[in-house]
Amino acid sequence: MTAARTGTVTTRSAWHDVPRFQVRRFAAIAMAEAPALAEEILCEIQREYPHLPVVLDDSGEPMALVGIRRAIEVFVQHLEHSEGRPTVPPGVFQDFGRGEGLNGRSLDSLQAIYRMGVRLAWRRFADIGQRVEIPPPAMYELVDAGYEYLDGLVDQSVRGYAEAAARQAGERLRLQRRLMELLLAEHHRGDPAEALTERAARIGWPLPEKVAVGVLLRPAREAMAPAVGQGVLLDMEYEQPRMVVPEPDAAGRPELLHRALAGWSGAIGPPVPLTDAAKSLRWAEAAVRLMERDLLPSGEVLYCTEHTEALVLLQPEELIDDLALRCLAPLTHCGPTHGRRLAETLLAWLETRGGAPEVAARLGVHPQTVRYRLRQIRELWGDEIDDPDRRFELELVLRAQRLRGELGAVRGRR
Repeated sequence: MTAARTGTVTTRSAWHDVPRFQVRRFAAIAMAEAPALAEEILCEIQREYPHLPVVLDDSGEPMALVGIRRAIEVFVQHLEHSEGRPTVPPGVFQDFGRGEGLNGRSLDSLQAIYRMGVRLAWRRFADIGQRVEIPPPAMYELVDAGYEYLDGLVDQSVRGYAEAAARQAGERLRLQRRLMELLLAEHHRGDPAEALTERAARIGWPLPEKVAVGVLLRPAREAMAPAVGQGVLLDMEYEQPRMVVPEPDAAGRPELLHRALAGWSGAIGPPVPLTDAAKSLRWAEAAVRLMERDLLPSGEVLYCTEHTEALVLLQPEELIDDLALRCLAPLTHCGPTHGRRLAETLLAWLETRGGAPEVAARLGVHPQTVRYRLRQIRELWGDEIDDPDRRFELELVLRAQRLRGELGAVRGRR
């Protein structure tokens, strides 16, 4: 043991003042009794904690007994030589912690076992100390050294426990990823329900009736995974992380996701039956593409069901553009500015189905201006403007242009 330090004052170790022959006698007796002490400690542990499994090494000896005996021997050797801090035996105590982690138990019981071992060891060492007449101050110092040594044993177990937890987490992520791959596959081979049931059971994920699939945009390259909750499947391996939300309309689910995804952006597809998860993914991906083009709000996680118009009208761009060329051909010979104003007036009229005052209020212009434009519109389109199919096509292409920002926003939209 080393000298104790408090600030800049150095206090002589009481153990250093014990004559060397007494220290050697103490160590010799303690080393000889180490096997019996280890067995006593193990027996008491098994009596207090009968649920703990007994794992044997290659020679058929309990690994716990080997670890306890080795820990006692290392500590006693340190007492004899008094060189630095005792080195905790590697391996065995890490295995103890690893075993607790793999079996789903906490480290609390293991630490309680270690404390019990230290108490039993102290009793034996106190008895030996009396036999060889070690002074009480040195024995008190021995207690402190024992608990310091215990901290090292606990550190080893915590390391093993953390390794086991990391391994289990990694395995769960792997199995979760396989489940998500099956869920989000466009085409399934065999019976998808049977395969989903098997993979979900391996990670303890109850199969929901409905799911919604989300696609996320990282707020930063090294962003930590959002704490979406254990029931939500999350795969951060994608450039744009994906998540599967079970029963998305369940009470409290939207609020929980909103809090968990603060600072993230992206889109959550519509709720669909479990086996149609790929369809929800397609809509979420489509929404994210529109967000990246600034055609949908960014900076938050939006729900596709709240942006149906944009998703329906902005997705088939080529078809809408071709329809626009045909439907809006009468505006070809109008100037860009005048043509735009006529298009905005036509859309407002189609949406309101009202007269000049209603359209004027929607556009924020004078009713007389609207009457003039409506007369021009009827001259350009003629009787076609009264055809229901043509009016539907016109409204379709004009709404799409407004969503793209090609037409101005209107007042008092429904």
